[in-house]
Amino acid sequence: MTGLVAYVRVFLTFARNSLVRDMTFRSNFMIESISSLSWMLMNLGFYVLIFSYTQNIGQGTDAWDKYQFFVFISTTMFVNSLVQAFFMPNAEEFSELIRTGGLDFALLKPIDTQFLISLHRVSWSSLSNFGFAVLLMAYALTHLDYTPSWFQVLAYPFYVLLGVAIMYSLMISLAATSIWLGRNQSLYNFWFYITNFSRYPMEIYRGPLGTPLRHFFTYLIPVLVVINVPARLLAKPLLPDYGYLALFALAATLASLVASRWIFTQALLSYRSASS
Repeated sequence: MTGLVAYVRVFLTFARNSLVRDMTFRSNFMIESISSLSWMLMNLGFYVLIFSYTQNIGQGTDAWDKYQFFVFISTTMFVNSLVQAFFMPNAEEFSELIRTGGLDFALLKPIDTQFLISLHRVSWSSLSNFGFAVLLMAYALTHLDYTPSWFQVLAYPFYVLLGVAIMYSLMISLAATSIWLGRNQSLYNFWFYITNFSRYPMEIYRGPLGTPLRHFFTYLIPVLVVINVPARLLAKPLLPDYGYLALFALAATLASLVASRWIFTQALLSYRSASS
């Protein structure tokens, strides 16, 4: 427990230092926040345009109406803003730490290297999307055709965090390959391409091409459960297949974290200092 408290204190120090740095350049902070919010508004406008031509996406019990889909979009914003705020800036800097020898100093610190590499910087401007998502979620929930149960409301943030953990696992695994490959910008692009699949309901992946994609991105690279499970949990009445997906999301998160930890550890074993 003492060790856990120490890590929490270290993270809070990282977060405070990052906030001080961001506030030192307030104009830049405001521009980044406005730019990020503008992108979210354009995406929301695109889906509003779609729903001006149709009432539902999908058919039957799998269909998403306008306000259910707003819950889905809000969930996407929650997960993406948390990943972009806490993990993405650090993953992007990892290859530079290797190139400049900064990783040598990280390895000498009396703290877990993956923790230090993953969380030493916080992008506070990315959390502006989180605030916007809260407003959109509140609006959507007040217009749903039914009221979610207390269980659904309490389980929702838990599954959002599971989605964040899956995204982090994929990101840190790709970042760790920098030790073997040097600069791996193409792999970061690969991360964006892969995670784009999580931005849409899994019900759209049907047919000869869609069904294999759905299985691949659910069971092998589980990005489809990142948004779909918490969004379905809150936006729709509970059905038996939801319980299966919820249990699978938990198992997928544990497997992703274990796999990413193994990849990161193996990569560090292959590391030779910048001076060698």
